[in-house]
Amino acid sequence: MNLKRRILGLLAVAFALPFAYARVFEHPSLTRDWSPDQRVLAQASIAADVVTIENVRNFSYRSVSDYDARYERRAYDLNQLDSVWYLVERLPSPGLAHTLLSFGFGDEYLAISVEIRKERGETYSPLRGLLRQYELTYVIADERDVIGLRTNQRRDVVYMYPVRATREQMRRLFVDMVTRANQLAAEPEFYNSLTNNCTSNIVRHVNAIAPRVPFSYKVVLPAYSDELAYDLELIPTDQAFEQVQAAHRIDLLAQQAGVGADFSRMIRSQVALPRK
Repeated sequence: MNLKRRILGLLAVAFALPFAYARVFEHPSLTRDWSPDQRVLAQASIAADVVTIENVRNFSYRSVSDYDARYERRAYDLNQLDSVWYLVERLPSPGLAHTLLSFGFGDEYLAISVEIRKERGETYSPLRGLLRQYELTYVIADERDVIGLRTNQRRDVVYMYPVRATREQMRRLFVDMVTRANQLAAEPEFYNSLTNNCTSNIVRHVNAIAPRVPFSYKVVLPAYSDELAYDLELIPTDQAFEQVQAAHRIDLLAQQAGVGADFSRMIRSQVALPRK
């Protein structure tokens, strides 16, 4: 029995050592050999009601790894902000998903995606995400880039829901997210698969306005986060959740139509805005 306990104790120590090493010796950085698609960080400046963003990513993709890189300077009038959209990209592993938000300024849309900032040749691993192996970044991009990449190149299942919010809440949410992007561009942080990931950051931003999102396994397993948003009435609830989810799937439509100039209008063509 004592031998068994010792073996279990040694195994526990061996398992904990990488976590302890990562916590003590690793530090986040802004100067690594970044993947080309995440080398440039977006930064925003706010003057009265106008938010000007440098380095809005607007890549044109031929495949996941083959693209024409383009960054743009864009200005957005907060008085024109009239919609927010919540997107869930289902990943192959059960319970896992990537989530992001997109903001509508009339007929123009801007997406903000909280991601790992990959080094050249690096891929995502949930385990490595617990070991301080990735920095956190906010990718601010055209929808044809950050959504089209997921629907048409990765060909993942993607749902897009209109968020129920007042214009003032939308404004505060957008400003909070671009402010956080600025902070990360100056002071890097480590991504964490459980506590500092795409969904947990969105939850923090939402909680900065209203309503407050409770702790839930549906945040830890973001493939179920749209169900939580439905329970909180943050997205449409006029039908059963399964029907709402099916009605807001956009990847098949995007693959049929392609990523053209009217991509944003096209992926919303079968989605109704929520009643305020």
